[in-house]
Amino acid sequence: MWTPLAAHLRSQEYHSSLISFLSPLSNVIGLLLPSANMSDEAPRVSVDLPKPELIQVKTQIGNEGIHTEIDRQLSGQLDHKFDRHIIPWVFGIWLFAFVDRSNIGNAKIVGLPEDLGISTGISFNVALLVFYIPYILVDVPSNWIVKHVKAGIYLPSLITAWGLVSTFVGFTESLAGLIVARLLLGLFEGGLLGGIVVYLAMFYPRHQMLKRVGYFFCAAPLSGAFGGLLASGLSEIRYGGYNRWPWIFFVEGIVTTLFGIVCFFVMPHTPGDSKFLTMEERAAALRRMKEDSHGAAAEEDVNNEKFDWHWVRMAFKAPQLWFSCLIWFFLLVSLYSYSLFLPTIINGLGYQSTQAQLLTAPPNVAAVFSVLIITRLSDYTKARGPYMLLNCLIAAAGYVMLLASKNNAVRYAGTVIIAIGIYPNSALIMGWLSNNLAPHFVRATGIGFLIAFANTAAFIATFIYLPKDKPDYILGHSISLGALLLCFVVCCTQVLYLGRENKKRALGDRDTGLTFGDVDRLGHRHPKFRYTI
Repeated sequence: MWTPLAAHLRSQEYHSSLISFLSPLSNVIGLLLPSANMSDEAPRVSVDLPKPELIQVKTQIGNEGIHTEIDRQLSGQLDHKFDRHIIPWVFGIWLFAFVDRSNIGNAKIVGLPEDLGISTGISFNVALLVFYIPYILVDVPSNWIVKHVKAGIYLPSLITAWGLVSTFVGFTESLAGLIVARLLLGLFEGGLLGGIVVYLAMFYPRHQMLKRVGYFFCAAPLSGAFGGLLASGLSEIRYGGYNRWPWIFFVEGIVTTLFGIVCFFVMPHTPGDSKFLTMEERAAALRRMKEDSHGAAAEEDVNNEKFDWHWVRMAFKAPQLWFSCLIWFFLLVSLYSYSLFLPTIINGLGYQSTQAQLLTAPPNVAAVFSVLIITRLSDYTKARGPYMLLNCLIAAAGYVMLLASKNNAVRYAGTVIIAIGIYPNSALIMGWLSNNLAPHFVRATGIGFLIAFANTAAFIATFIYLPKDKPDYILGHSISLGALLLCFVVCCTQVLYLGRENKKRALGDRDTGLTFGDVDRLGHRHPKFRYTI
């Protein structure tokens, strides 16, 4: 059906094409014709020469379109200020999150299971698993309240709380105490990842965001690199009746808590609340985010967007959400087992505990560089899926090396290859889904559910590397390899779906059945919105 809104959308495209055609003639016309006085009520059409130093930003006012211009230099200033005032803090938050989540793996090989009487059976694996129960349950509601509580308060509250919990893990003397601590740790870390992604999406346009997601995602492998080095030193402390592994939790937990307290005073809530921006910069920041939505956002300022169950339903009806959930689920089977058991895997290659701790550094350092390079390339090319496919194959090759070779040097090299492949994909999938859901509450719901759904992979990941399988851990490596291959298949399917949908929108096949009353409630279903592939 060719509705008024559909005709309006198509006519806008034809009008834009005509403007582009006439632009080169505008200066000539300006020289030949004197300026005419026009009344304020008269409609105006202006044709301006394209200016290399300027970018066009379109904002919606009701059903009318007005054009404003933001200097590229001003836009660059915004990015620079946001990078300086936001990225270091979210990087630090994610760094300490992974340190405090995975340091139990470091404690495992320096006496924790023996001291707590859980060195045999699956008790240690149960302690790993319970972390993910509250972690999964709080994701979606946590993302809903980020904006209402204010991100600059909510995120620091989470890190401060789990820092205190991590500190007290060092005092535990039983499996029950360890399980309670891990449950609380999961509760406070549960809203973090989605909260950070939703937070960054308030500040950065879609195809400038993944590079920033990559910056803070580097903290995960970096935590593995220096976490192993730090743990090898802290585990040598014997003081006050606490020997070796408790000091890993004492020191790392206290540092986390102090960092969280600092974050209360330095993190802005939204662009409109950013005190380090001038009034002009705040207005420009809001306008460029409105333009970047391509009609998917009804409000220019995210502070003005109200919660509506309509947006929640839209998120759950989006095929890209379900594809992304499956992709990240299969990816996390490999990633979680790798990050939790890397010291154990290396220990199984014949290296003693201190050596194994130190040898966790090179794979994680390699992953840092991989994340930085891949996320920058992804933003530059405005593509996500092709890089994910490549990374799945790289990580799969690493697991083949672990399974097929009997040479420990080759198998250790396999752990490096795995890290290079799997870590960038976590950043890519978060950025990919965030790019393809809009507006704010659709994105917040989708990201929260993605994290909740995918983290059920922990129920598999925490039980595939068992003591009875050492030193080769054939079962764990095989399951991780299979999960990566399934991830590859689903990722291919999503690439094909998004490409087909973009083609239909370009041809006008999604303009039918729309009315003017729908325009502010279309979100990412708006015919002018294009999915990132």
